Amino acid sequence: MIDIKHSNILLESGTNELEIVMFSVGSSTFGINVLKVREIINPMLITATPNGHEHVEGIIHLRQEVIPVVNLAKVLKLPESKNPVQDKFIISELNQTKVAFHVHGVSRIHRISWEQIEKPSELSQGSLSAMIGIVKMDELMALLLDFEKIVVDINPESGLSIDQVKALGLRQRSTKRILIAEDSAILRKLLHDTLAEAGYESLQFFENGKSAWEYLEFLAEEGIDEVNRRIDVIITDIEMPQMDGHHLTVKIKENQVLSHIPVLIFSSLITNDLFHKGERVGADAQISKPEIVKLVETIDQFVN
Repeated sequence: MIDIKHSNILLESGTNELEIVMFSVGSSTFGINVLKVREIINPMLITATPNGHEHVEGIIHLRQEVIPVVNLAKVLKLPESKNPVQDKFIISELNQTKVAFHVHGVSRIHRISWEQIEKPSELSQGSLSAMIGIVKMDELMALLLDFEKIVVDINPESGLSIDQVKALGLRQRSTKRILIAEDSAILRKLLHDTLAEAGYESLQFFENGKSAWEYLEFLAEEGIDEVNRRIDVIITDIEMPQMDGHHLTVKIKENQVLSHIPVLIFSSLITNDLFHKGERVGADAQISKPEIVKLVETIDQFVN
């Protein structure tokens, strides 16, 4: 059993590093950010839920909490476990919801740089739409999964809600320019639709912090007038290949030409520890996914 203890990586600001728990499903190796993991347990009695989603095995009762169990083999269309005695449940917290992911084995924790993670090409991704990155290490490669997408596919109500945004009513927001760094394609689409519904139409998306920073650095070289003409506010996720949101925020706030731009962190990882880390790197606000209404209200505060 791996003892999940969040190390001092939580206390280090903007290092562009993370720790991942390596696990297996079938013959494939995958990884999950340790910050999403609450604990790893041996499988326990599952109570079946009638008419449930095909990827959900049922529910477990763990420390007074009822937690759904998602079978990753079914999600990934991989063979079921050949040796169930080695199976594990990875108890995760995503978007303020706890989920148990049923996997076939857990190996160890690796500390790596986001620069070691590459975005998969369409060819390498194949039919695995839930893959967001490939981790390159000396001895192996592991696939990083979009666990938020897996959960939203099962329960769409756990994602961003356009209806909630409609309740805010339309305002004169279209002239405000927003730069967004978000690696998940599904969340880029949802953010586009929900922010456009709120009246924010000038949206510029980047797939990771590195590409966003390269653009910002180019603008900074052009001067503060060009920066102010192009950008009113920046929204960034935390988890992204190449450069994470904390490291991106540090680089923005350390740049004299860019430091005045409000940076809003919008992530499923806004825990107490991560909130303090966001403060230390200079984030102007931090909103937990999927609180899209709060995100729109926060943008309004900074651009009006």
